[in-house]
Amino acid sequence: MANVSHPRGDITSHPDAPEMRARYDRMLGGRDVVLVDGPVFLLGLYCAVSPWILHYTTSQPALVPHNLIVGIAISLLGIGFAAAPARMYGLSGAMCALGMWMIISPWIVGTGPDAGVIWNNVVIGALTLLLGVMCVATAARSTSRT
Repeated sequence: MANVSHPRGDITSHPDAPEMRARYDRMLGGRDVVLVDGPVFLLGLYCAVSPWILHYTTSQPALVPHNLIVGIAISLLGIGFAAAPARMYGLSGAMCALGMWMIISPWIVGTGPDAGVIWNNVVIGALTLLLGVMCVATAARSTSRT
């Protein structure tokens, strides 16, 4: 039976500790905005279902598939940021473009949108733009370090 009462040293005395620390640093190297991945995904989901939540499927039928497609695109960017951050942060500019498009889309895609539809798309667009700018800044900072 093993002697469990024997005091063991901490992990720093382990011969592979420097290698494990270096691997851990490499794995988290591009993860400066790990807290942005979830909100981007949730914002995209809300954008996709917002026509049904706010009940403007009959008053603005052109905005229904528009918000669904743009919301799915934003959600896929959020999943990509979580799954492969080093590759996906180059697409942060696309998220900024989607945010700007969402701000102006009620007047371009919609026909005489009411205040609720306008506010919904402007808030979604502003949040998408803000999160995109945060991702762009992080990507620029991480590429300048390497």
